[in-house]
Amino acid sequence: MQKNQGNIFKLNNPFEPAGDQPEAISKLLQGLNKGMQKQTLLGATGTGKTFTMANVIAQYNKPTLVIAHNKTLAAQLAQEFRGFFPDAAVHYFVSYYDYYQPEAYMPASDTYIEKDASINKEIDMLRHASTQALLTRKDVIIVASVSCIYGLGSPEEYEKVNLKLEVGMKLDRLTLMKKLIEIHFERTNADLAPGTFRSIGARVEFMPVSESVMYQVEFLGGKISQITKIDPITSEIIKKENNIFIFPAKHFITEDVKKKKALVEIKKELNAQLKNFEKEGKLLEAERIKRRTNYDLAMIKEIGYCNGIENYSRHLSGKEEGEPPETLLSYFPKTGFLTIIDESHVTLPQLQGMYAGDASRKNTLVEYGFRLPSAKDNRPLKYDEFSKCIGQVIYTSATPSEKERTESEQIVEQIIRPTGLVDPETIVRGVSEKENYKGQIFDFISEAEKTITKGFRVLATTLTKKMAEDLSLYLKDKKIKAEYLHSDIKTMERIKILTQFRKGEIDILVGVNLLREGLDLPEVALIGILDADKAGFLRSETSLIQTIGRAARNSEGKVILYADIVTDAMEYALNETKRRRDIQLAYNKKHGITPKTIMKKIKDITEEMESEHGKVVNAELSLDLEVFKKAYAKELKLDKSKVTKKNGKTEVKLHMSDEERSNLVYEKIIKIKEREMNKAVKELDFETAAILRDEIGVLRLRLEKKEK
Repeated sequence: MQKNQGNIFKLNNPFEPAGDQPEAISKLLQGLNKGMQKQTLLGATGTGKTFTMANVIAQYNKPTLVIAHNKTLAAQLAQEFRGFFPDAAVHYFVSYYDYYQPEAYMPASDTYIEKDASINKEIDMLRHASTQALLTRKDVIIVASVSCIYGLGSPEEYEKVNLKLEVGMKLDRLTLMKKLIEIHFERTNADLAPGTFRSIGARVEFMPVSESVMYQVEFLGGKISQITKIDPITSEIIKKENNIFIFPAKHFITEDVKKKKALVEIKKELNAQLKNFEKEGKLLEAERIKRRTNYDLAMIKEIGYCNGIENYSRHLSGKEEGEPPETLLSYFPKTGFLTIIDESHVTLPQLQGMYAGDASRKNTLVEYGFRLPSAKDNRPLKYDEFSKCIGQVIYTSATPSEKERTESEQIVEQIIRPTGLVDPETIVRGVSEKENYKGQIFDFISEAEKTITKGFRVLATTLTKKMAEDLSLYLKDKKIKAEYLHSDIKTMERIKILTQFRKGEIDILVGVNLLREGLDLPEVALIGILDADKAGFLRSETSLIQTIGRAARNSEGKVILYADIVTDAMEYALNETKRRRDIQLAYNKKHGITPKTIMKKIKDITEEMESEHGKVVNAELSLDLEVFKKAYAKELKLDKSKVTKKNGKTEVKLHMSDEERSNLVYEKIIKIKEREMNKAVKELDFETAAILRDEIGVLRLRLEKKEK
């Protein structure tokens, strides 16, 4: 094992590795130290793969990139790693778009679709925090989605143009504002948002893009006299700073010399493309590309930025045609880092498919004069380019695909659960109705009733949403507490359904792809996989094994696959489950372990929202200031000029009108909710943050209507 030159990661270890975790950790570390480029951790559901990887990170002692296949899973992993490494820089890097419609052209209908996107400022802030941490610290873990392989500005330029301010530094207010504009901060006269600044008297206030704080810089005699860090919601002083570093507000940034050279190169490329179009008789395309490019050139020259500037990234970065773009991976140290690809059976296909889809769209835009050919170099990495960038990698999955199996120099199995729980018993039963057998639905109901009587819950998976809805209605008609769950169910409703299910208010949950719902339900003792022999994604080897694993958190877990024939996928899933179950049972027998169902606290996010925020909403709706004060006495800070003390009680002055009182309540509620929303974002609790954001939007709308 390699010698650590002082561990950069301090693992907060709530418990010691158990089961076959110690062996898995040891084997993976040996593989890394031997220089193995690719390894696979084949970890059965519930065996603690994340805890194993945390131990590997702590002992291997290098910055780490963890890639997950969706934002929700990435957020969950980031929260877990923050718990394991409270002192390290654990950051979350995903696409910052709430909504994204890429620029496209459809020749068949002559339809041009302009790029349309809604950028989530909170996530953009987290992206900047990620890159800044990589440039300033060693103890960094970045949990990212596959967006990490998309083009990002050069780390060298991003680091080079950061602005250092310190007390006593010779600098005046106008010069600071100019410098902020040069690194793409925007001036505002309204409330500050990340990446904006404002000038008030002899001071400049700005909000960096990487944290939810405001800095106030004061000047005296041509020097910086004071730098104050302030909470932007409460306006309370957090700290007096001696010096601070300000990074650019955008990742795509270029110094003046390179920018001037890039403008010349873009003009040359435009002229060459115009000649090509004229030679081919494409006069409309020539006029289109000329007009669009000249406008962009003027914008870059005047303000250093234009919409779609990423399409000129090859010229701005000085790269050659076809050369891979800079991405998040470019910000990791050249001395090496560890990459973990979580749920690799899903994540790898995403990484492999990104380039082709992007290239097809860009080729059409270039062909019809909407973009210069260099726009094709603003792209995600090809898979072979990605492989060269990441160095040593560990794939983690309960069901690794053939790719991971063939590429890995070592496959490490982690099958034993620390809890002693084993893979569920699996049974195959027919679908068709026969003598003395009424078919899969009646058999499933019979088995479900037995399980419910024991106090446990039941899952059923169907092939379509319509089937899920119909089955849940049928079960309700039979006086069984059932509900369906699929992608059309809104976030808040989904959370309520899951909580009711865990509490026993719902006994049977019917879904289509329950793998996607993020379910971790130890109360589930029975899963019925209906029409298990129907070929397709939902009944593939991987899907079947993952679905069976949902019953592995209960000591009485059982899965019934309803099928008239045993497909290849079913046979593989049944054999693999039996193999793991036999190993687990043998281990338990050898060590005298009696499996116990996981006891997991039932946490209802909707109840949290009601308990923490409901009183505020009720007070706001009634416009009763006294009710609001009583519920939130500490949080509510009334304007002292409008309140008075009488008999030890705070009362509103008579001169404060009902309208003023009403508006004040709205404003105070909004400020409290903004503070709670920012706290939720910091904790990566995006479901709570989204609910609060929507509530704030409704409150602001009501306030605007009242003021009109």
